[in-house]
Amino acid sequence: MNADPNKRFTETPMVRRKLCQEAIAKWIFRIMSASMIVPLLLILGYLIQRAWPSLSVGFILDVPIRGIKDGGIWPAFVGTIYLVFISLAVSAPIGILAAVYLNEYAKENWFNRIINLAVINLAGVPSIVHALFGLGAFVYAAKFGCSIISASLTLAIMTLPVIIASTRESLASVPRTFREACWNVGATRWQTIRAIVLPNSISGILTGVILQVSRAAGETAPVMFTGAIYFKAVQKGDLFPYRLDEQCMALSTHLYNISTQVPGVRESIPFATAVVLLGLVLVVNAAAIILRVWLRNRKKW
Repeated sequence: MNADPNKRFTETPMVRRKLCQEAIAKWIFRIMSASMIVPLLLILGYLIQRAWPSLSVGFILDVPIRGIKDGGIWPAFVGTIYLVFISLAVSAPIGILAAVYLNEYAKENWFNRIINLAVINLAGVPSIVHALFGLGAFVYAAKFGCSIISASLTLAIMTLPVIIASTRESLASVPRTFREACWNVGATRWQTIRAIVLPNSISGILTGVILQVSRAAGETAPVMFTGAIYFKAVQKGDLFPYRLDEQCMALSTHLYNISTQVPGVRESIPFATAVVLLGLVLVVNAAAIILRVWLRNRKKW
């Protein structure tokens, strides 16, 4: 009975086998993560290396010259900001309110199941289909013409299903006991949603907004059909160069034009434009992620 205490907890063959399997699984997951991150870093490094001769603050603030063969991208940069944030101002409130209704008020019946199915299916519709819808609905039917408002509304319709779906998932993650506690002290359904459900689900709602910003900034077909223009004369540094009923330049369509339609463009300019577009998306996403993390850390559960 006087067993050596150092050998009392000796690993058995089964334990060693499980530890070996765990180590193999860990390395597999590390390789899978690296297979996603490393190519992205290589692509970014390649783009920055090719764009470096033209990449500067002046490149962003200057206007195109020589038939957009040279100069900067300020009109396209400002136009992209117009399109992204106007579409966000339209789609975010509508998407959040629609998700609140579907998750908190709507009864489980065949009609709401059809709505849920339609939202899921719309999220996978190709952007060219949304472009044709925007052309028919906003440019011709609503008579907005080819303009910023038409392009922004088209982007809003395109990104609306993503916001609705992500917001519903976030609302559903709030424990039902939170709602029942509020109802038991006499709070109405709307008071519960406003004071408890929405504050505790805001981090998930921002996830949908992040996806919306990323997709809206990089889309070409919807804005090309409904509001983008080849060139627009803009003063350098002008923060408000466009009216909502005018067409505008956009980074995605500008990148397409100088890459495929305009001969004689300096080789580094398309790459610099692509880097600025990626940088704009990353900056907006980073700001939203920081806000989301801060709000998530405030949770008490």
